[in-house]
Amino acid sequence: MALIVAILTVICTFLGGLFAIRFKDKLHLILGFSAGAVIGVALFDLLPESIELTTKTHDIRIATLLIAVGFAIFMILDRSFSIHSHEEEHCENPKHNSGALGATALSFHSFLDGVGIGLAFKISPGIGWIVAAAVLAHDFSDGINTVNMILKNKGNSKSAYKWLVLDALAPALGVVVTLFFTVSAPVLGLILAIFTGFFLYIGASDLIPESHHRHPSFGTTFMTILGMAVIFVAIHFAG
Repeated sequence: MALIVAILTVICTFLGGLFAIRFKDKLHLILGFSAGAVIGVALFDLLPESIELTTKTHDIRIATLLIAVGFAIFMILDRSFSIHSHEEEHCENPKHNSGALGATALSFHSFLDGVGIGLAFKISPGIGWIVAAAVLAHDFSDGINTVNMILKNKGNSKSAYKWLVLDALAPALGVVVTLFFTVSAPVLGLILAIFTGFFLYIGASDLIPESHHRHPSFGTTFMTILGMAVIFVAIHFAG
């Protein structure tokens, strides 16, 4: 059953990425939506799940500390490898790559989604379907976000397709990997806390400024709020 869900995650993620590539001329609006979606996933999905999995064995301050650690780690990587794409004459931190670091983080998150699905089905089919529903709810946005990480940093469509394929296959690979090992719920919760910090940084410090860089409009702001709202509603009805 978990393998069927893995196939569905591949389809949902790939469709989201194709949407982003097809409408890249409206990239500032898609970036705005992606920013809200990434922040929504962090606040409405990863954060509650992390707290729920860890509070029985760890103080909640451990989870919040790891969120801050995740945020700081991604900030250091961002400053070191210059993920952002501002190429203005006076920019002190010019672009050095095509967003591969951000796309890698998103793909690894998708891999962990698959791991979560696989481990949840090992606990019980009921829990497995709950986790699967939550993952499927935001996989479409995952595809959009991965493609945007490449396109917004001047990557071409061919490169975006490659990263999209990786991100789409990542959750299926995560499910397959769980056939060979298992981890405790608290450990999984601590991992999710770190990724909460990653996603808060990506959304608030990268995607939002980038979406407003050339189009500081009401429409972009609205799309960011819409992205958060869509994720909230999707996760609410999924879980």
